[in-house]
Amino acid sequence: MATADKLLSVMKLFTMDEPEWTVEEATKRLELSSSSTYRYFNSLSALGFVEALNPGVYTLGPAIIEFDRMIRRQDQLVKTATPIMRRLVDLTDDAGSVLLCRKFRHQVMCVHSEGFVDPDKSLSYERGRPLGLFLGAASRVVLAYIPGRNLKVIYAENEKEIATSGLGATWEEFRRSLKRIRNDAIVVAYGQLDAGKVGIAAPIFAANKSIIGSITLVLNEHEVNTQMVERLSIYVQAAAQEVTLGLSAAFNDKHPGASGSE
Repeated sequence: MATADKLLSVMKLFTMDEPEWTVEEATKRLELSSSSTYRYFNSLSALGFVEALNPGVYTLGPAIIEFDRMIRRQDQLVKTATPIMRRLVDLTDDAGSVLLCRKFRHQVMCVHSEGFVDPDKSLSYERGRPLGLFLGAASRVVLAYIPGRNLKVIYAENEKEIATSGLGATWEEFRRSLKRIRNDAIVVAYGQLDAGKVGIAAPIFAANKSIIGSITLVLNEHEVNTQMVERLSIYVQAAAQEVTLGLSAAFNDKHPGASGSE
């Protein structure tokens, strides 16, 4: 493993379940020498990526917050989508939540949200929380557009979970399920992740036409009917297409003459 990979492996130790680490604990987990682990922690600490609030016990540092602020203010996907998301919320008379999710390895992650926040129950698609690809409208609509060669890997690694999710008990059934999603260009999911909620999601594409994420409208299931879902699905599709066009325009403005497909 290259030095850079080893350094990054220290950062990946920090999770919601394990937010604090000592050098000794990290040495054992990563199977590195003590001297190497000390060196990596010192380098990360000097840059503010980790810090020791208590002697010898490290947590994520303030540099992470600095980068988070940069993403919130400068990320092109968030900048492009935010006003479109707000207009989508307005169409629900402020009764809905709109989520912006992006593909993150073999997962999706909510990076921004607008609209109604239920004080009694938070949504599973919480900002910064990675979620799987097989349940939830925001996830499934991304899954449907992942290239075939990568889909085969995903299927091989998650065959049982895919079958349990209802996407198919075989590879062919799985492929057909995703083809139906692509044909519709929309996913409507009832209570798959959050009981009593309905999610309506459409795909967002990068300038090179690859899937980058999704936009999802979430409503209380008891407040909508079939006709409303059909009407709102059109709005969600239009919003996703507008974000896609906005990303392409922003890319062309910043890189005149460049090809988004390269």
